[in-house]
Amino acid sequence: MALKTVSGTAECPECFAEIELKNVMQNEITQCPECGADLEVVSIEPIELALAPEEEEDWGE
Repeated sequence: MALKTVSGTAECPECFAEIELKNVMQNEITQCPECGADLEVVSIEPIELALAPEEEEDWGE
């Protein structure tokens, strides 16, 4: 089964800019061209963005 991709626009949750997205998948990480925030595609129907979770440092614990 092929992974579903969509194209469209969504609003950045950080700076509220309208972002044009092309061929994105759910859970994909993208970046806002206006403010540079890392964003996660949390829904593709409709396209919805959220701030991407910050990666924790792994100190080999």
